[in-house]
Order: sequence, then C-alpha cells, then structure tokens
Amino acid sequence: MMLSAFDIIRLIVWLFMVPAAASHIFLLLIVALSIVLMLVRPRGIQEVYWISGGVLLLLALRLVSIRLAGHAVAEGLDVYLFLTGMMILSELAREQGVFSWLSSAAIGHARGSPVRLFTLVYALGTLVTVFLSNDATAVVLTPAILAVIRKAKVSPLPHLFACALIANAASFVLPISNPANLVVFRLGMPPLGRWMALFGVPSILSIAATYCVMRFVFRKELAGSMEDHAELPLRANGKLVIAGLAFTVVMLLVASAMNRDLGLPTCAAALVITALISVKTRTNPLIFAKEISWATIALVAGLFVMVDAVESIGALHFTWEALTWADGLGAMCGALVTGFVVGVANNLMNNLPLGLIAAETLKAVHGTQLTTSAVLIGVDLGPNLSVSGSLATILWLIALRREKLHVSYWTFLRVGAIAMPVALFAALCGAVVMQWTVN
Repeated sequence: MMLSAFDIIRLIVWLFMVPAAASHIFLLLIVALSIVLMLVRPRGIQEVYWISGGVLLLLALRLVSIRLAGHAVAEGLDVYLFLTGMMILSELAREQGVFSWLSSAAIGHARGSPVRLFTLVYALGTLVTVFLSNDATAVVLTPAILAVIRKAKVSPLPHLFACALIANAASFVLPISNPANLVVFRLGMPPLGRWMALFGVPSILSIAATYCVMRFVFRKELAGSMEDHAELPLRANGKLVIAGLAFTVVMLLVASAMNRDLGLPTCAAALVITALISVKTRTNPLIFAKEISWATIALVAGLFVMVDAVESIGALHFTWEALTWADGLGAMCGALVTGFVVGVANNLMNNLPLGLIAAETLKAVHGTQLTTSAVLIGVDLGPNLSVSGSLATILWLIALRREKLHVSYWTFLRVGAIAMPVALFAALCGAVVMQWTVN
C-alpha cells in the first residue's frame, strides 16, 4: 500500500516530535545499509570501508557515543589478537612452502584417481581448518590446491569447493577452528573437555555429511583419471614452521582446557615462531606485518561497534523473544528451528555480525546449553549455503578471483542448497544426542 503525501508529512513530523524514535530509526538504517553495502561491495570497494564509514557516520551524528564505541572495540581484543596470530602463522606456512608441500603430497598419494585426490584434499582442508582456522583454508590452502590441480589437469571445481565447504563444515571441531567461535563465546569460552563433549559428534557428522553430498554433486567431474606428479620436497625452514605450528596448537589446547583466552597465546606463539624463522633466514621480521589483513581486523572492530549500538537502543528485544520462544518448543524441535533460522540468516547478513548479535542475545536470555550449541552450529555451518555467509567464503572467492577464476553466486548456491541443510540437520541431531548424553 502506497503512502500518500499527507501520510509521509505526518510521519516526518512525528519523527521530529519524538527525537528518541527518530535517532533509533536512523541508527538502524545506517547499520542495515552498511551491512548490505559490505555484502554487495559496490564498485568493488572493500567491505571495511562500508562498515567503517557507517561507524563514523554514527559517531558524527551522535547516534553512538565515543565511550560506547571505545568499549565495543576494546571488547574484541581477544578476537583481534587471535586473528593476527593466525594470519602470521598462515603466512609463515605459505612462505616456507608448507601448503605447497602438503598439496603436492596429496596429488602424489592420489595415484591417478580424481576421487582419491578429492578425498585427500578434503582431509587436508579439514586438518588446516581444525588447527589453523577456516580463514587459512580459504585464503592460503585454496591457491596451493589450485596450483597442483592445474598440473594434474582435472576439473578444479570439486577440489575448490572442498576447500570452501570444509572451511565451514569443520569450523567447530575446536574453539580455534573459527574466529566466529570466539565471537559467539566472547563472554566465556567453554573448557576444551566440555567443548569436545558438546561439539565432537556434531562436527564429525557435519564433516561426513558435507563430504557425501559433494561426492554425489560432483560425481561426473570426479570420474576418469589424472596425471601423476612428483611430490615437492619440504625445506628445513618448512619443517621448523610445522614444529612451531604443532607447539602452538598444543599450547592453545592447554589454554582452552584451562578456560583461558586464546587470542594472546596465539599472537605470542606466532611472534616467537616468526622471530626464530627470521633469525635463521636472516630476514626482517617486519615483512610479515605487511601480510596481516589490518582491514579485516578493522572490519571486525566496526561490527563490534554496530552490534553494541543496536543493543543500546533495545533493538535486540525481538531476537530475545524469538530465542525464548524457540526454547519452549522442546529440545529437538527448538534446536532445529534455532539452528536453521541462524544458518539461513548468516547468508543475509554474514556470520560475523550475526555471531555478535547471537552472543548478546544468548547473554540476555540466558539460553540453554542446547540452544547455545544450536546457535554456534548455525553460525559456523550455515554459511555453506551461499558466498555471502561468512568471511572465510568471501576470502575464498577473492582468492579465486586473483587466480582468474570466477564462481558465481548461483553456482555456489546450487551446491550449498544441498550441502548446507543436510550437514546442518545431521550436526543439530548430533548436538541433541550429545546434550542428552552429557546431562
């Protein structure tokens, strides 16, 4: 129904008569528009500029106080440190040939079988995601896999999709597997033992279901044979990086078991390993600072500000009511509804802002453990539906564009529309079973 000129005038008058209502509406409009522009990226402008611009506009119009913005940015310190550490570790592994060596080892052990190669790539992506985070799989492993796939002269699509989908499907095996985990549990990460009890079985089901769906979807592309290639040797510095990565993983698992923050240990370990490699190779360690995506960290900080701004005006009241309603549906039904709603919503606004909103909502309603598990699984696995679902998938798409490859939104959706619901249903059922077992 179209509004008449008189109705529009009355609405404008009402807004100016009720300053609080007007400021709240403007705040929500700026936040919503910033997130939409972040996803659409008009003229190819990076995501961080749309979010940062939105934050600056909120501050300039005094819709958000500097104090609130500063507090919101400070809240994300652990996430920034974690991201920085993982970026440094990933770049070290790439620079010293670790990912190229792993990729060539996969093609060497495939013995001419595209199916075996796909399985090895999927397993390799799982390991990288679990221990180096999903962003490392998307950004660093994908180009290395593409290089060996081109040498083998097989269809690249199944193996590239393996990198993209496993980056999300395996991202809740450990707390360190996805920065979104730190976002959702930023007020208190469960100890490692509790985490494994809650998410161990759902993770296995997610990984297995995604693999089975992809084997079916790409059955034609995986038929036939391929060329064999010799395995690349791993340099001594690469071995040192692997040892450093193993030490870092052990340290993070210990920190998680002791219910400690993960950001500082990750960043500290990355700096120590960088120093060792730099001394050994006689290179300037500051060159690795150039490989840190400061824009990504600024993007996350901006999202923290926006979510806290939305919360400050009570706009999350609707999500509180929705989560409370889902809790009342019973264990199985409530978990499925929550997980699928969150999973689909990721693709409308990206899982980072959604994870922040989910964290604030869970804090407000004191959601049950099963509801919290369903939310996390939805935040981590839901992005496998489309390219807009997670930062890792967006980074994967950017990595492909650098290699002169283009995967359209619809191409990804045709695979994700099957893979995501099947894996999400399996993981949520696993979460329900584990909740009953734990209790």
